[in-house]
Amino acid sequence: MSELTPKQVVAELDKYIIGQDDAKREVAIALRNRYRRSLLPEDLKEEVTPKNILMIGPTGVGKTEIARRMAKIVDAPFLKVEATKFTEVGYVGRDVDSIVKDLVDVSIRLVKQQRRESVKEKAEKNAEEELLDLLLQDKSISKKQRDQNFFSMLFQNPNQLPKPVTETDEEKQERLSRREQMRRDLRNGLLENEIIEIEVEDNSSGIGIEIAGISPDINMGDMFQGILPQKTKTRKVSVSEGRKILENQEADKLIDMDSVIDSAIYRAEQFGIVFIDEIDKIARKNKATGHGPDVSGEGVQRDILPLVEGCSVNTKYGPVKTDYMLFIGAGAFNVASVDDLIPELQGRFPVHVNLNPLSKEDLKLILTKPENSLIKQYTALLSMDGVNISFTEDALEEIAEYADMANRNVINTGARRLHTIIENVLDEISFHAGDVNPPVDVTIDREYVKQHIKDELKEIDLNKFMI
Repeated sequence: MSELTPKQVVAELDKYIIGQDDAKREVAIALRNRYRRSLLPEDLKEEVTPKNILMIGPTGVGKTEIARRMAKIVDAPFLKVEATKFTEVGYVGRDVDSIVKDLVDVSIRLVKQQRRESVKEKAEKNAEEELLDLLLQDKSISKKQRDQNFFSMLFQNPNQLPKPVTETDEEKQERLSRREQMRRDLRNGLLENEIIEIEVEDNSSGIGIEIAGISPDINMGDMFQGILPQKTKTRKVSVSEGRKILENQEADKLIDMDSVIDSAIYRAEQFGIVFIDEIDKIARKNKATGHGPDVSGEGVQRDILPLVEGCSVNTKYGPVKTDYMLFIGAGAFNVASVDDLIPELQGRFPVHVNLNPLSKEDLKLILTKPENSLIKQYTALLSMDGVNISFTEDALEEIAEYADMANRNVINTGARRLHTIIENVLDEISFHAGDVNPPVDVTIDREYVKQHIKDELKEIDLNKFMI
């Protein structure tokens, strides 16, 4: 994060998102302020809190993508939630505290993956030895046999236990020779389809039990973790699949989970980003409803308020503070307005950014300019079936024009409308592509687009492809 100035952050966002310069500017400043805060003296650092952002704009203009990309740039824990999925505490539905719990889980996965990468080489070597043991059945006794012998030592005369069999030098040399030959075959990929049996964790959930006074977000299995033994089961898998499982198991043995959890909680508290979408849907549109408490609207706002103000939330890993997490609210606000949010919540989102609807020129740029542009995606997909498609400049203009017209005349779905148009244009090619042999080149021009998007389909049939 220290290497990126606000201008550099905007330049990175420009690779994936077209337009919306004001929103990019504000998130870039928010990221840089986090770095600036980290350099402050400890006593002053505690007083500086993030300035939460409220993004206002129609669907499909890049609100979520801006937040997701900014988190990826700085490798920060990121969680996207929808405000409409929560209800006030005490009612059926998810409590807002689960936002923090989910963010911590995301942070743990992020840190754990990074720690796995740091021990990857050692884990791969250990996994290879484990694979050789399984392929050669080189273990003297299995886990089950060890358990049986353990209980036999407790309840039987030790003298009655079978004595270990010693191997001769010739047998040992032969065994090692077989092992090295198997290692060469394994490294040369000759054993990828061999079937082996490995023990894996049994993550199957038990019977759900709802206990009065306990939030439904609490996993009962987590409450007894560390008390009950870890359940395992035996799986038959190929060597190629088993290698991945064993590498992960060996990596987990090499990393300190207590250190992972401590680091993950710190990163969630100091650098976590929570994107609250559809926040306009919980705004109060009419205070004089007369239908009882609004547990999915104003009640949720009041529950979210302590999180964005800064509080401590109890999780299975211990208390987690939200004081320095960055919260980004987003909504279209086409029915309700920002003023319909409760004043206390408005005050906790001091930075308001308006995102503009996408123009025809923006839609055309979205087709080709981003690094993960739609044209690149569809071209790569169809090339897997031997169809090499290319779009002329006038075809791109025609697609952008149809998308812009549909957004203005039907429902404005922003950049998502481009998926609608391209799916319609490539429908016939996508259907027949699997039967093409040998590979063929197909050029899509303006006339091809016009033929596959008829006038009567512009405002009617396109709706069936809406996301």
